Amino acid sequence: MIIHDTGLREQLIRNLSAHAVRTIPHGAQKRASVAIVVVPSQPGTDPVDPYTAEGADRGMTPEDMTSVPGDVTGFDGSVSHVAGGAAFLLCRRAATLTRHGGQWALPGGRVDPGESADETALRELDEELGLRLDHDAVLGHLDDYATRSGYVITPVVLWADGDVALRPEPSEVSYAYRIGLHELQRPDSPRFVNIPESDRPVVQLPIGRNLIHAPTGAVLLQFRWVGLDGRTDERVHELEQPVFAWK
Repeated sequence: MIIHDTGLREQLIRNLSAHAVRTIPHGAQKRASVAIVVVPSQPGTDPVDPYTAEGADRGMTPEDMTSVPGDVTGFDGSVSHVAGGAAFLLCRRAATLTRHGGQWALPGGRVDPGESADETALRELDEELGLRLDHDAVLGHLDDYATRSGYVITPVVLWADGDVALRPEPSEVSYAYRIGLHELQRPDSPRFVNIPESDRPVVQLPIGRNLIHAPTGAVLLQFRWVGLDGRTDERVHELEQPVFAWK
């Protein structure tokens, strides 16, 4: 586990401030912002993933891994027993959403006119998960990532202390997970897979017994490399999304 303490907070601030952020100028693409929220978590608080057979009574369908590229041996789509120590918040989008319903996502959304990326990340975090933080929670930023669906995503790293209570908005978020940061540093992570539709490698991050893909996977990989490992100026913009996330 990675301890959620002032030492980690200072490490993240130091590493993020040393990173030369790669930005994409404003143009025809729509702008969005996502929040990587570092929160405390307790081991053993996530024994069951509601998206598995055990959670079927809540109306959540277990993930179909047949559309995932590459070898998925040992991955059944479940995410449990991953909490403990410093963690980040990861959401399952509501299945009723017209775009990317049921997919993995960091809290976030489209930047409203007149908003900064920080303001959007903080607003969306409050609207989606009921977690209200102020601007002092912002630790830094990662590179803009252009998605296949026509968005430019700006990742904002936030810090939350104390008893972090979450109240997911059911029209947007089906379930919110606390994923220990140690999951990002697994020896089998990251994975890169070739697909015939692109000459760029698809990135996959093993989380529990699931695989998180770009754009979320790319953003989290850079967070690991830069924020946790101190590998400043490592880039992820050339990492590909799986075909099912292109629309």
